[in-house]
Amino acid sequence: MADPRGFMKVDRKESGYRPLAERVEDYSEVEQTLNDTDRQLQASRCMDCGVPFCHWACPLGNKTPEWQDAAFRGNWEEAYNILHSTSNFPEFTGRICPALCEKSCVLAIHNQAVTIRENECSVAEHAFNLGIVKPHIPAARSGKKVAVVGSGPSGLAAADILNQAGHTVTVFEKSNAVGGLLRFGIPDFKLSKKVIDRRIAILTAEGITFKTNAEVGVNPKLDKLKKDFDAIVICIGAGQPRDLKVEGRELKGVHFALEFLQQQNHVNRGDDVKDKDLITATGKHVLVIGGGDTGSDCVGTSNRQKASNIMQIEIMPKPPVDRAPGNPWPYWPMVLKTTSSHKEGCDRRWSLSTKRFIGDEKGNVKKAELVEVEWVKDDATGRMQMKEKEGSAFQIDVELVLLCMGFLSPVHEGLVNDLGVELDQRGNIKVDAHGATSVPGVFAAGDAATGASLVVRAIARGRETAMGVIEYLKA
Repeated sequence: MADPRGFMKVDRKESGYRPLAERVEDYSEVEQTLNDTDRQLQASRCMDCGVPFCHWACPLGNKTPEWQDAAFRGNWEEAYNILHSTSNFPEFTGRICPALCEKSCVLAIHNQAVTIRENECSVAEHAFNLGIVKPHIPAARSGKKVAVVGSGPSGLAAADILNQAGHTVTVFEKSNAVGGLLRFGIPDFKLSKKVIDRRIAILTAEGITFKTNAEVGVNPKLDKLKKDFDAIVICIGAGQPRDLKVEGRELKGVHFALEFLQQQNHVNRGDDVKDKDLITATGKHVLVIGGGDTGSDCVGTSNRQKASNIMQIEIMPKPPVDRAPGNPWPYWPMVLKTTSSHKEGCDRRWSLSTKRFIGDEKGNVKKAELVEVEWVKDDATGRMQMKEKEGSAFQIDVELVLLCMGFLSPVHEGLVNDLGVELDQRGNIKVDAHGATSVPGVFAAGDAATGASLVVRAIARGRETAMGVIEYLKA
């Protein structure tokens, strides 16, 4: 390393967020950037630790110490080339990855991990700004054609690898723009869609064909796809949300999180959304059910829509601020996470379950009945079981309920059922080590095969599955 004692000289410094009063008035990215001097000093903190646990924790296997060293020296081209050798889209993961690498950084033992995610984003932005990122057009074509269904992170990664291998790749996207949940699931204030457009322009110049408003199975028909392509890669994500089956679920004003988030992204994009179809938090009492990142995104979006107040509830107990004894470094820390959206205003509650929703005579949700719960170990099974606390039920005013309780599997109706692929016990598309399904020539990658996971894991699975397709086409 250029400065193996950098971590002893320089403290961790995060870029922070734009002022709260400013950022809640728009949908621009909330995260700020450091100047080059500070950023290079942060890269200098990557120590010569011997065993790079950051590399171990990263699903992509990013060579973090190597590109951090190049960034410290200001050699942005070298840093980007090392980073891009294992990561197709560092400008995406540098913004929205939860940074498993940082949680396993040796310096995280003292809560002073290297700012790996921010450094990664900085390297990617320098590479684009300096003209280092250019189309790399394959020298020859194999004559083989591959269809990628879905343009989320796994689909884009698979398409990129397959195209660079010389195959002719067409990506089919059912929405009116490319990006999958990157574009329509993640709010603009976390990931500007200009960042996606910039990368899609590169991939298009490299020879990938993108077809939008193309729902495979409807238009084009599945039989035509099988006839026209030598292999098909299914990257449709895990789009089946977990529902809340309680009294009053059918009331107007109770929605799945993605209905809310996707619509706002369409509005920001300038798409035509009818007033009668608008799901808005403006002036309303909002209840967000689910304490994960999707719930946080709903909080941030509700704040920008000027909700009257927001409560976010989680059925699990409140996590500790610091690691528990049974959750040691370098594993993922099960600790309290407070996002920029939470800091914008939100009443967060834990150990609460939803009993029912109560509506008015017009069928609009007006109240929610919640109850306190506790988790106790069952002596017979050793498992934790939830029990309601007697007499703890209470009601709150609510006019918009957003269900953010995760996703179960890919949607089976339509494409998955029509393909006839075998499913695993959780309802995901069953694949082998190479991403191949039970149907010859059909592969699956990302959340469609693994269940809902992280963007970085989706990209990794897209890359791995693409290599499986390459071997299949060779045979």
